[in-house]
Amino acid sequence: MAAHISKDPLHGVTLEMQVNALVAHYGWVKLGKLININCFKSDPSVKSSLKFLRRTPWARAEVEALYLDSLEEVAAEEPNDINDDPWANSRLKKS
Repeated sequence: MAAHISKDPLHGVTLEMQVNALVAHYGWVKLGKLININCFKSDPSVKSSLKFLRRTPWARAEVEALYLDSLEEVAAEEPNDINDDPWANSRLKKS
């Protein structure tokens, strides 16, 4: 039986993973400028951000949209020639 492959880019990606990836990519300061919510500006932490985002659907939607945009940015920055990147084959298998 073939395994079901989801076309949803957020499938299997937790909210915590998204916040951690955004903080690693942008940092708290830029993240607070991109998404104007206090949990990213005033004494930011992953724990407090997750608590707020889980109760606030519009803020969670903003974070998910920015996460998807950041994935596109990273994909655009990757080399086009697979032969130049030794890890490219492992990333292709996951898609």
